[in-house]
Amino acid sequence: MLQGSDFLPASWRGEGTRITRFAPSPTGFLHLGHAYSAQFAYEAARAVHGQFLLRIEDIDRQRCRPEFEQATREDLLWLGLRWDRQVRRQSEHWGDYERALARLRQKGVLYPCFCSRKQIQHEVEEADRAPHGPSGEPVYPGTCRRLTPAEREARMAREPFAWRLDVAKAEALTGRLTWIDCRAGEITADPASLGDVVLARKDTPTSYHLSVTVDDAIQGVTLVTRGEDLFHATHVHRLLQALLELPTPRWYHHNLLADRNGQRMSKRNRAMTLRHRRDLGDSPADIWRAIGLTGHVTAEPALAL
Repeated sequence: MLQGSDFLPASWRGEGTRITRFAPSPTGFLHLGHAYSAQFAYEAARAVHGQFLLRIEDIDRQRCRPEFEQATREDLLWLGLRWDRQVRRQSEHWGDYERALARLRQKGVLYPCFCSRKQIQHEVEEADRAPHGPSGEPVYPGTCRRLTPAEREARMAREPFAWRLDVAKAEALTGRLTWIDCRAGEITADPASLGDVVLARKDTPTSYHLSVTVDDAIQGVTLVTRGEDLFHATHVHRLLQALLELPTPRWYHHNLLADRNGQRMSKRNRAMTLRHRRDLGDSPADIWRAIGLTGHVTAEPALAL
């Protein structure tokens, strides 16, 4: 249910056209949590006659499926959430991410990583005091960062590898950075808290961090609305924007929708899908009531930046 603190404060007033986006990954059907997030972005744009965009984040070649993408479009239209402009599908824009990677390599802030997940986990477990990120996940220990240039070149010629961001080098170039969250105010960026994140995987020429940063800039997004579980990822995104000389939007990390047992609604937790509720006879109005809304088309005054 939307709480009072979940509405954009009236004191935040931006200039120009507000552009928001809903960017699901087609790895399953949409559920109530998706409806909540999509509606939030939709209202933030419509309240000031801005634009609401749909982006399909389908870089995961193993899990993303066309039928889930089609279902996403159908569910949004059924809910009455109509997007502006043509849908952007990440899998159609590999070149954009490769060019961004090339710029970062030229700046000397990337290094190849040959570690498997099992190897990383083993090194973390062997460490006496392995650092952990904001979510509690172990931070990459920097194994491949310590390789010599000769070792890197030799291994790149014979092994698959990912590209990692050398956060220390990157921060040395950019200096102190800040970003604005509409609930938390001005935040000092702390990308080191997430460690040297992967920017291109071994089997894919990009990653979540890189692709969303590039996409938001290309699409002209001025207000990024997403769940508060992604709050800490913004530290890295702000760093990438500075390195790539991209515009800096504002962010609004909204509350996460939970069921009556307090469990977050997500694909991982097998939340009931919109499609299933629809089959049971629910209407769009039933969906909005289920997430604590009486309607999705009325603009809240507090949503006007």
